[in-house]
Amino acid sequence: MSARNGQKLKLLYIIDILRKYSDEENPISAVKLCEMLAELGISAERKAIYNDIDNLTFYGYDIVHTRVPKNGYFLASREFELPEIYLLSDAIRSAPFISPKKSRELISKLDNMLSLNQQKKREKGIYINENAKSLNEEIYYNIDTISSAIENRLKITFKHGKKSLNENREIVTTYKDMTVSPYALCWQDDYYYLIGNYSKYDNLIHLRLDRMKKVSVTDENIRPFSEVSEYTEFFDTHDYTNKIFGMFGGDLQKIELTCSKDILEQVVDKFSDKIFIKNLTDTHFSFSADVAISEALVTWISNYADKITVKSPQTLIDMITARAESIIKNYNH
Repeated sequence: MSARNGQKLKLLYIIDILRKYSDEENPISAVKLCEMLAELGISAERKAIYNDIDNLTFYGYDIVHTRVPKNGYFLASREFELPEIYLLSDAIRSAPFISPKKSRELISKLDNMLSLNQQKKREKGIYINENAKSLNEEIYYNIDTISSAIENRLKITFKHGKKSLNENREIVTTYKDMTVSPYALCWQDDYYYLIGNYSKYDNLIHLRLDRMKKVSVTDENIRPFSEVSEYTEFFDTHDYTNKIFGMFGGDLQKIELTCSKDILEQVVDKFSDKIFIKNLTDTHFSFSADVAISEALVTWISNYADKITVKSPQTLIDMITARAESIIKNYNH
């Protein structure tokens, strides 16, 4: 590198060195910065480093001068702070729809935003349970393809996989070709879902992205979501996902439940703290909400057995009763 070019790039190299090697516990002195720049073929004097640090600080970098644990400089603020890296890494590590390979790649990219000393501290803490992860490596690219189709209001085609048992008692995946009008993508219940319309039906469907392969965009315009949903101006993903259970579709109805006070936290987790409380006693409360009636809702209510009583609608009461009778029948052989 020529001396002239080296001086032009000196500020960039200084910030790279601070980003990679410095942190609160490992400040770098001006003398050490000169030595590290020299190894890169860039000459620098200690007094000039002070001026370079001032210029970088003026530009907006949060560079702190400290004398503890030793005299030097460190980059105090980064794109992501250490707790944020931990949080994002844990989300990636536990997300079942991200493959083990892609999980490691994403976590590695996050780690590169830390100093080398910070990276060493967390190497021992990353564990990925491969048995709980999808093996579909296409999902990362499918998100981009589907997002593009939604933006351009075009249908997509893909192969949708479904697991079954063959005659040898082996679990196999069979694929079905589908053409769908995509309306939204959402992360719900630990999985990434496509919300759209399958042309054979007049409703909305939810498909897990980790079960989709060979996604491509067609030249055919999507079916307007106003024909298959209550939305007209735009598809309100937040409103829609608040009304369904476990990404299972169903008829939207107003339900009323009476619940024991000791499961208030669980109720709020599912229905939010915006529910309308109708009655309140020392031990119970009643509320109503607009929810899609589905087997997933029945399962959730059944999990709390004697803690929840369905007051309405009758359709849901009948489904709960049928589920209870089915369970009893299984044990009365």
